[in-house]
Order: sequence, then C-alpha cells, then structure tokens
Amino acid sequence: MHKNKKKEFFLIRLGKDLRKYAGAYVLVIPVVLFYLIFCYKPMYGVIIAFQDFSPIRGIAGSEWVGLQHFKDFFESYYFTRILKNTLIISLSTLIFSFPMPIIFALLLNEIRNEKFKRLVQTISYMPHFISMVVVCNMIKMFTSNTGFITSLLGIFGVPEASLLTKPEYFVPIYVISGIWQQTGWGAIIYLSALSGIDQQLYEAAKIDGANRWKQTLHVTLPGISQTIIIMLLLRLGNIMDVGYEKVMLLYNEGIFKTADVISTFVYRKGLTDMEFSYSTAVNLFNSVINFIIIVVFNKLSKKFTETGLW
Repeated sequence: MHKNKKKEFFLIRLGKDLRKYAGAYVLVIPVVLFYLIFCYKPMYGVIIAFQDFSPIRGIAGSEWVGLQHFKDFFESYYFTRILKNTLIISLSTLIFSFPMPIIFALLLNEIRNEKFKRLVQTISYMPHFISMVVVCNMIKMFTSNTGFITSLLGIFGVPEASLLTKPEYFVPIYVISGIWQQTGWGAIIYLSALSGIDQQLYEAAKIDGANRWKQTLHVTLPGISQTIIIMLLLRLGNIMDVGYEKVMLLYNEGIFKTADVISTFVYRKGLTDMEFSYSTAVNLFNSVINFIIIVVFNKLSKKFTETGLW
C-alpha cells in the first residue's frame, strides 16, 4: 500500500513538472534521441569483437571466436608501436596543450582595455573554426621543403627538407598545431570561471599587500581550481583517443613508426582491410582503457580534492 502511494505521488509530481516545464522537455528530446540512436544503439555491434563477423551472415549468424581477436592484437607487431605512439602524442598534447588555455585566459583577464581584449579573443577563436582539411594543407605547405617554417628552421641549421617526411618531427608538428587551433577556444570556459570569482577577495588581498602575482596564486587559481580539475578529468578520460582525421591527413608511410595510432589503425583495418571484428576488438580495448583511467582518476580526485565528475 505504501509503495502504491509513493508511485502515485511520483506520477502526480511528474505530471505537474511536465506541464510546468513542457518547453524544456521538448528541447531535450532531440538530444536524448541523438544519444540513443548514435551512441547507445551502436553499442550492440560491440558483439562482433568476439565473433568472426560476416556481413552476409550478420551478427546473429556469425561464428563466435571469443577473445581470439584481442589475442591476435596483443601478439601482433603493431600493438607496441601504435600503443606507444598513441600515448606519446596524447601525453605530449596533455602536458603542453592543456595548460595553454588556462595561461591565455589568465593573461586576457589582466587586460583592462575591453575593445583590445575582445579583438584578441576574436582572433584567437578563429583557428578553431577552420576546417581540419584546410589546417592540414596549411601545415603541409608551411613544412614542405620550401615552406615558411622549414626556411625559418634552416636559419638555425635544420636541413631544408619536408618536415613531414621525418618521423621525429611529427609529434611536435601535431602538438604545436593543436595548441594554435584550440588555445583561444579552450580559454572560453576558464574566462567564464574567472568572471565568477568574488571581486572582494581581490580587494582583501590588496589590503594584505598581495601583488598581482600573489593574487593570481592565492585568489585566481584557487577560484578556478574546480573547473581545471573537471577539464583535466575529461581530458584524461580521452587519453587513448587521438583523432584519426588530423593524423591521417598529415601522415604518410615514411613516418608510420611515429604517426600511426590506435584510431588510424582501427580505420585502416576496419574500412580498408575489411577486418570488421578485428578492428572492433581493437577499438573496444581502447574504450575499456579510457573507462578504467577516468574511473581511477575520478576516484583519486574525489579523495584528494573533493571534486569529481560524479
């Protein structure tokens, strides 16, 4: 009887809420449908990672092989290479790219001329909206044997040859171009967090004799620390994901040993070699590692900073 009353109360409350916020619920419908259709429904296809999948026989009719594809991947020549490349590129991006939007936002926050500040912000956002194809073509042009960057490095004794033909230059090119693309856009969320800091804290710091540097250390950074931690956790949750689009548009067979990553390997095996089950197994391994990393670091963050994603 008690359960029936609770259920009835819940339904009445839900009905009132639906009537009161009908517009908001309607706006949510496309988002829910997007995730159901494009994120949750395709998860059923993960089953083929454990099958010898054939498009003709379908998922229901394909032979079950268990963990064979995972075993083949772990024992293959490519496993160590693509895992190493993925981690190097991802960790390099994290170390060098992650702090840049924070630093840029702090610098913008110090500008008092609003017109100049808006101009700098607008210019810094532009690279984010340039097509990846255009960006990669620009990189190829600037790093060719007659390109601007190649010629500039030639002044310092670097041989004037196409930089994208040399394996050792791929990671720096990838990371530096990523910083140029995303720093301005990534600073938006930190600028928003900075605007929420109580200005009275700065006044109190000034009274205590704190200069601008000490105000940044003791007021500004603590004020946006939760935002930094959340963004860092989200980035760590994608540590194994290096977008295949940019890598594929930049790399060539001569630099595979430093440029080939898990996402490009999955693309090549799945769509070029038509090894659907094998590529699904590799991608599932990638997703599981990401999931473990985000759970572990979220737990550590909750323990030491009391801030987490859940």
